[in-house]
Amino acid sequence: MDKAAATHLTGFTLNNAPVQVEARVGERLSQALRDRLGAKDVKIGCNAGDCGACTVLVDGAPVCACLMPVQQAAGRSVETLAGLAKADPDALRLKESFQHHQAAQCGICTPGMMVSAVALLRAVPEPDVAQVQDALGGVLCRCTGYRKIIDAVVGAHAADTLQESTQELGAPARRFDGLAKVEGRDLFGDDVAPDGALVVRVIRSPYPHARFTFGDLGSFEARPDVVAVLTATDVKGLNAFGVIPGFIDQPVFAVDTVLFRGEAVACVVGEADAMLAFDPADFPVIWEPLDALMTVPEALQGGAPLVHADRPGNIMCGGFVACGDADAALAGADVVVDGFYETSFVEHAYIEPEAGWAEVVDGRLHVQACTQATGMDRETLAQVLGMDRADIRILPTAVGGGFGSKIDVSVQPFLALAALKTGKPVRMCYTRVESMQSTTKRHPARIDIRVGAKADGTLTGLTFHGDFNTGSYASWGPTVANRVPVHASGPYFIRNYRAQSRAVHTHCPPSGAFRGFGVPQSAIAQETAFDVLADKLGMDPLEFRLKNALHDGQPTVCGQVFEQGVGIQACLEALKPAYDQAKQACATFNAENADVKRGVGIAGGWYGCGNTSLPNPSTIKAGLRADGTLVLHQGAMDIGQGSNTVIVQIFARAFGVPVADITVLGADTDITPDAGKTSASRQTFVSGNAARLAGQALRAQVLQQANASDTAEITLNGGHLHVVDADLAHAVDLSRLEADAEGYVLKAVETYDPPIAPLDENGQGIPYAQFGYAAHLCVAEIDLKLGRITPVSFTAAHDVGRAINPLLVEGQVQGGIAQGLGMALMEEFIPGRTENLHDYLIPTIGDVPPIETLILEIEDAHGPYGAKGLGEHVLIPTAPAIFNAVYDATKVRLMHAPATPARVRAALKEAGYV
Repeated sequence: MDKAAATHLTGFTLNNAPVQVEARVGERLSQALRDRLGAKDVKIGCNAGDCGACTVLVDGAPVCACLMPVQQAAGRSVETLAGLAKADPDALRLKESFQHHQAAQCGICTPGMMVSAVALLRAVPEPDVAQVQDALGGVLCRCTGYRKIIDAVVGAHAADTLQESTQELGAPARRFDGLAKVEGRDLFGDDVAPDGALVVRVIRSPYPHARFTFGDLGSFEARPDVVAVLTATDVKGLNAFGVIPGFIDQPVFAVDTVLFRGEAVACVVGEADAMLAFDPADFPVIWEPLDALMTVPEALQGGAPLVHADRPGNIMCGGFVACGDADAALAGADVVVDGFYETSFVEHAYIEPEAGWAEVVDGRLHVQACTQATGMDRETLAQVLGMDRADIRILPTAVGGGFGSKIDVSVQPFLALAALKTGKPVRMCYTRVESMQSTTKRHPARIDIRVGAKADGTLTGLTFHGDFNTGSYASWGPTVANRVPVHASGPYFIRNYRAQSRAVHTHCPPSGAFRGFGVPQSAIAQETAFDVLADKLGMDPLEFRLKNALHDGQPTVCGQVFEQGVGIQACLEALKPAYDQAKQACATFNAENADVKRGVGIAGGWYGCGNTSLPNPSTIKAGLRADGTLVLHQGAMDIGQGSNTVIVQIFARAFGVPVADITVLGADTDITPDAGKTSASRQTFVSGNAARLAGQALRAQVLQQANASDTAEITLNGGHLHVVDADLAHAVDLSRLEADAEGYVLKAVETYDPPIAPLDENGQGIPYAQFGYAAHLCVAEIDLKLGRITPVSFTAAHDVGRAINPLLVEGQVQGGIAQGLGMALMEEFIPGRTENLHDYLIPTIGDVPPIETLILEIEDAHGPYGAKGLGEHVLIPTAPAIFNAVYDATKVRLMHAPATPARVRAALKEAGYV
């Protein structure tokens, strides 16, 4: 018998109930639990034991279920989160503690974390931080930054005494979707397909650049294990997708030439067991490898072949901002600093690989997948399929992290084409290698910067030139190229400025959106150059920044003037107590240690919320039914950041009732208006404003029914609507009103689009309606012999305008710092070499030090109740703060991110340390 078909009946106890499963010999326990026993709370992130998301307890011990053959579980006890969360006393306390501390954000790693924590608490009821880090060290999280998880496990023994906080605006409210996450009930992209759905496998290029031809596809498709084969000939609409008009250039299936390793050329569809055994090497395709341009210098070299024939010099596009006369200002400066900086590809490394399923229902296509942009998914599929948008429904799943990459489509076109061709439900989930090969990355950058100042520390001028490796296709490259010059000054007053950027094509994976859209790369250059400049001036780095910080009423480098809400000075000043204390502590430490030194690093940052000088609308709908049910149609995708909570809080405040009175319907293109993509830190600001307007509009209709004043109070109790205006109480009988087709007797649909203006040829205009501001302090330790950098602590001051939910603010700050730490010290995606989570390193629970978050509220004129966006801002100052801590300790400049031990040791050696 074929080994792939050999099965064995295995019995064991699952969550205290006996089960038997007929599984292939050697089948992973994780697959048997999920696919044969319905235990979808066991998550798969890597199938290699790297991420720990699939952790279960086997006879009480934590085990990666993806590494254990199901036959090894015979006669043993297996426990998963879903079972533990029902009655296990440690799990019950963890459920409360995780919610109280905001320890679950996207929720994909939460089952692995909680199961591992249960094993720890059974042995050590009141563990300390080190014990938690040791016990949970095998489970990766990409959202939280781990510190909230540590707090939750350390504090679990006291969870019985926790009080659930109010959910009013400005209170540290628990996530409204938090309970589902801590009970393992959240359903992600690979959790929702029906039993028996066909499986789609993509055939991808093993080369970064190659021509190819197909063999006998007809004979291959006739194989009994193959239901269908898809190629470019099956694309009835436009065989291309993208996100920026004018740059829709990435084919669903390459036609005869591939431009990056991992590019799709075909799909194979078959039954699940057949596709599990399917070897892509059996697919009839013949490859002819071609020379590949893998770096920006190679692509820009004279005579280099063109990645795209219509893009001369391999330059896709550029961005430019200029004001004053930068060259003259630098020529007249008392001190000038030059620097050349490089950054590497960074992988998003969300724990949930791309996944979903599709089917045709009554002639309409339904696609359910993990995504950050339901509306954009539908538009893309309509173009690719040649279908009307009304015939396509996008129903997103929970999203196990996105950080920008899940704005682009991934599985969606393949699923759609397969469902239409076969007429049957189809599903797919990328492997970890497939995800890392084929999805977008953070742009590598090569940056030249020159900055000058007067002897008193006043900045005089700055020039910036950045080349960004945008890879083989456009994705969000145009956005990065345009955003970087606007931000490359940092949040400082500079009236003589010139910044230019170019997005350069190579034969690398497409570079796209990743938390900051290029600004973290530019901040490394600008903020570290500022420290060198301050040093040459004999000034303290913090005082230098305070002297030059942008204020209300001063123009930005784009000529935009904010009369209120410029919060960078407040952020920097908030760091001063921690800064003074850290400087003194580091001086004492350094006096006592010769081979290890500590330094203090400061960095500032700003980030414009939303699209750059482009329309950016969100629409929110709400209605009242005759039975008194208040419904909010909330279409802003929550990828862990908390829009499911914050937007409901804003709407509740605007309408005037507690959040408990609201029934929320999540994103679904059939019933929910488009709230825009979850990116560019726009959802709290833009969709939050739309929710505020919808709440106010619906409230006005209710008050009109009662002939009440604007100050009246609305109450919903048992389906009865009352309006109390001064001493008068009005009962509003909704049943007497006529219901519309959706069942609403009163309804409001409101749209908000931030006020912006186009930029002229010099980048002058109004790129964003609001900026958020931040300043970070890092204490870092540098081993002078090994070149190893260890962050010791962070203090992060963030101006959020109005903290709608402080608990969510803290979670975003800690998660962003963890990602910035990874970018600074360890994360470097190399195509063909680091395509898994053991070769590509992200921070673990032991890598992220304590983080103190200082929440500042400098009200914004346009934000809902003064709120500003936050998600991307946190990552921007983190890496330069670490690099500046190294400079403070050693006077060694780090010019390449990540600063791996080898690179740091080389820099130390050049400086005479080694």
